[in-house]
Order: sequence, then C-alpha cells, then structure tokens
Amino acid sequence: MKKGLLAVLFLIMIQPIMGQKLFTLDEAIKIGLQGNPLLNKQSNNLSISKSQLKSAYGDLLPNLGASATWGWQRVDDAGGTQVDFFGNVVPIPPSQNDSRSYSLGLGGNWRIFDGLANWSNVSQKEKNLESAELSLEKLKQDIVFRTSELYYLVLNSEEMMKVREENVKFNQKFLETVEERHRLGAVAMADVYSQQVQAGNAELLLIEAQNNFEISKINLLNYLGLDVLEEYTFTNPYEINDQINTDKYLNEFDEITVMVNQAFEKRSDYKSQKLMVDAAEDGVTIANSGYLPSLTGNYSLSTGAISPKDLFDRKIYSAGLTLSLPIFSNWNTELAVQSAIVGVKNQEEDLSALERNIKIEIKQGYLDLVAAKKSLDVASKTVVSSGENRKINQERYNLGSGTILDVLQADRDYTDALRNKINAEYNFYKSKDALKNSLGNLDYKKFELN
Repeated sequence: MKKGLLAVLFLIMIQPIMGQKLFTLDEAIKIGLQGNPLLNKQSNNLSISKSQLKSAYGDLLPNLGASATWGWQRVDDAGGTQVDFFGNVVPIPPSQNDSRSYSLGLGGNWRIFDGLANWSNVSQKEKNLESAELSLEKLKQDIVFRTSELYYLVLNSEEMMKVREENVKFNQKFLETVEERHRLGAVAMADVYSQQVQAGNAELLLIEAQNNFEISKINLLNYLGLDVLEEYTFTNPYEINDQINTDKYLNEFDEITVMVNQAFEKRSDYKSQKLMVDAAEDGVTIANSGYLPSLTGNYSLSTGAISPKDLFDRKIYSAGLTLSLPIFSNWNTELAVQSAIVGVKNQEEDLSALERNIKIEIKQGYLDLVAAKKSLDVASKTVVSSGENRKINQERYNLGSGTILDVLQADRDYTDALRNKINAEYNFYKSKDALKNSLGNLDYKKFELN
C-alpha cells in the first residue's frame, strides 16, 4: 500500500517536468540565427546589393531595344462642288479613304567612355556587396554572443533558485531544532522568534529567485521569437563545479597587442569598414568623371510600309558616335567631387573610431576575464570556508556554546558565498565569450541550419 502511494506521489511530482521541452545552448543559438528579425532584414538587403552589382556590370554593355508601330487613318469627305478650268461647276461626290502604316525598329546605344565612371561603379558595387556580407557575418557573431549571454542568465538564475531552495530547507530544519531545544528548555523563546524570521525571509528570497528565473526565461524566449508560455528545461553546457580550470581558458588568449592585430585581421566589421573606405574612393573617381569627355555610340535598323508584306522592302541602317565635352556644369561636378571627398574622410573617421573601439574592447575584455577568473577562484574558496564556518557554528549552538545569531550570520555568509560563486562562474564564461567575440573568433557557421 505504501509503495503504491509513493509511486503515485512520484508520478505527480514528475508530471510537470515530463511536459517540458529540453533546450540546449546550441539549439538556442541555431534558433537565434534562423529567426532574428534584424538578421533576416540584412540578409534580404543582400539581394539589393547583388542586383546593384549586376546593374553596374550591365552599364558596361551596349543596350538594345525593339519597337513596332501600327497606324490607321480614315478620311471622310462629304463632297461638294468644284469649278473646272473652263468655269464649269463640277459636283464632287462624297468619299471615304482608309490608310494603314506598319513599321519596325531595332537599336540602342553604347557608352564607350565616360571618364571611367562605369568601371569605378563596378568596383564600388563589388566592395559594397562584400562589405554587406562581412557585416552580416559580424551580426551573426553578435547574435551568437547575445543568445549565449541570455542563456547564461537563465542558468544563473536557475542555480540561484536552487541555492534559495536549499537555504529554505536548511532554515526549516534548523527551526525544528530550535523549537525542540526550546521545548526542552535549552534556549529562550527569542531564539525561536529569530529563526522563524530567518525562515520566513528565506522563503521570501526563494520567491524572488523564482521570479528572476521566470523573467530570465521570458527574455531569452522573446529574443529567440519563441512562445513565452512554453515550458522548457535548460541544459548546462559546462560543468559547474569547484574545479573549473580557468587557466585552460586563459591560455586561449595571447598578449593584448597580439590580440589586437589578430582582431584587425579577423573581425568582419573591421574588414567591412575598410571596404567602405575603398568604395568611397571609387565614388571620387565617379565624381571626377564629370570633368572628362564622354563618347557614346548609337545604332539602329528600321523599316516601314503600308502593308505588312512590304515591311522589309525598304530598310534603313544607321550608326553614329557622339562626343560630349563638359564646358560648364554650373559647379555641379565640383559639388559632386567635394561631396565624394568628404564621404571618404567620413568613412576614414569611422574606421579610426572602430580601431579605437576594438582596442578598448579587447583590453577591457581581457581585464574583465582576468578579474572574473580571480573572482571565481576567491568565491570557490569562500564557499568552502563559509560552509565549514556554518557547520561549526551550528554544532556549537547545538552544544550550547554558541548563539543563534552566530548561526544565522554564518548561514547568510554561506548563502552569499554560494550566490557569489554562481555569479562568478557564469560571469567568467560570459567574459570569455565576450573577448572571443571582440577578437572575431566566435564561430557561427556550425550553428547555421542547412
């Protein structure tokens, strides 16, 4: 009977867990790379850049067009009279005359030379397309990092909730001990009141931790575009324990100057911005073409007749060249050149600003990682120390040689130490990913869906 009752209780307890979906960090990143609105928009914009490049190549080629016309005309004459050479009045009867015309034409023109503007336009559009593709790569890396960061927050808040749950159990059990000792007359009623308050605060903090856990889940699911009402179980990609080999992770990184040079070689946004500078310089060449002559060729073939069968009896061929010399353009060319030069300078300023930001990100990121490692090392030792201190104070209280205030303080210290260790662990992993993202080393391709 007891075994049957335990089985029923067990099924009731695991039912909510069985209804949850298992969710891993890799799955979250894959979903983030698949459904991010900003990523989708930027991917769609690539098609425009590709079409612009195709159009630029098309400007190097002659164009060709065809035309066909048909015309119909009817002349209605009501008739009348007319005086002939001898002065006689001659009546003119009413008449109706229909006429039709047909014509075909084929022709076009070819810009042979325009001051190299067409070739510079091709070069500019190629660089714009490559720059857009590199910017898309950097956005994917940022999505990988942001998804990981939000996922770490979920795991962090879940671990915090577990700490609070264990603390509630400890305080409830300790309350039973204090109440039993009071019943035996070993402690005053004040100890019971103090522990009741401590147990109540522990329950309140547990509720707060549960709320934080739910909020962190909502933030992650919302970022991924998933239903926030769905229930998920989040798996931990790392072994969170007392023996995290932080030195192994630090060995992945080099001296700051070396890392900065590596970032300049690998970061997609930096390479993208350099291409934008080059594209702006092509814009100067395009603007300067307004000072140069242009040469355009034209060609055509046409035919016309009053009957379709006679269309090709008479054909007209034509070809020509037009040389245009710019003499005065109302200073519009000068304005275009100056605007293009300013565009180059502005792109160079953006490149310099990006270089400074990369250096700041890497230096600050490395210092944050070193500080996170130190914080984690200290937090791990503090957990061991505070855990032993709580055990000692509890034993002293049970033996009557300590006060309840010592136990309560030791319990708070131990709980804070656990919380600090959890924060330090996930902060270390987040700092590591942040530095890898600053170096351009975050791999996104393995997460993309085929």
